[in-house]
Amino acid sequence: MTKRIKIGVAGAGVFGGYHCSKIADLDGVDLSCVYDLDPEKALTQARKHNVPAETDFDALLDRSEAVVIAAPAIAHYELALKALNAGRHVFVEKPVALALGEADELIALARTKGLVLQVGHQERYVAEAVGLFDRKKPPVKIDCIRHTAATGRCEDVSVVLDLMIHDIDLIRKLTGAEIETVVAYGERNAADAELTLDNGTSVMLAASRRDGSPERRMTLVYDDGVVEFDFINRTAENTTPSPLHACFDGEHAPLSFTDPLAYGAAAFAAAVAAGDAPQVTGMDGRQALDWALRIEEAAGIDIASNQYKTPERRRA
Repeated sequence: MTKRIKIGVAGAGVFGGYHCSKIADLDGVDLSCVYDLDPEKALTQARKHNVPAETDFDALLDRSEAVVIAAPAIAHYELALKALNAGRHVFVEKPVALALGEADELIALARTKGLVLQVGHQERYVAEAVGLFDRKKPPVKIDCIRHTAATGRCEDVSVVLDLMIHDIDLIRKLTGAEIETVVAYGERNAADAELTLDNGTSVMLAASRRDGSPERRMTLVYDDGVVEFDFINRTAENTTPSPLHACFDGEHAPLSFTDPLAYGAAAFAAAVAAGDAPQVTGMDGRQALDWALRIEEAAGIDIASNQYKTPERRRA
């Protein structure tokens, strides 16, 4: 990069703090500003990196040519829309928005203005490094478990949009298929779904953020064996004849495997510098959102009680 890129971070919570550190560590990039509605949070993160703190999003835009949006999900669409309209490249954490119409608007705006719109589905980088996407034939069955203890974070959305959406994105990438049928049940903090895809793959998804024992596993059943990957411990068991790349030695492990958040930040900066499409596009985020909303609807999760949406707006 011949010109240093100024990237601001919107959202100074726990995850926003992680993003600040990753952006600040990038070569050829300057962390330009930290924005949060809470001045103390903004100031805390800004002081760590000796950059300005702002409670006015327009002030962040004035200081930046690209923005990482790590604010609560209820703010993703509004902040991303404002940034794109101002001609700023955008990295938005998942979910890309909370309604399909909103995601479509962001995608169209980024395309029209020639801007990067990247979505933060970081687990994809780990799966790709392991080699889970290398097989040409999709699995016949996929089982996913994503459990964590209560943290109080991301509870402006259901567990489907918070945790399950990671596995949804991976399944879409693994299969390239669409949902044929969906059966789901649960509530805001725990949900299960059974999907049949139009290529014949059957999918079981379980997500909870009220479980005391963290667990993030994906089991892929093929006609010639089984692959089970543990996203927490970064280990894999593979009985298929196709090799994986799951056993990395520390210094030889790629950044996409050891620190997917840092890898995603670097990928965003590289896309901005080159004017290229990002590795995880706005359309990728939109497709994962579509499945997540269909699962919520099938489960009867009480989305009408959520302050950020009515059912009509969510499906718009």
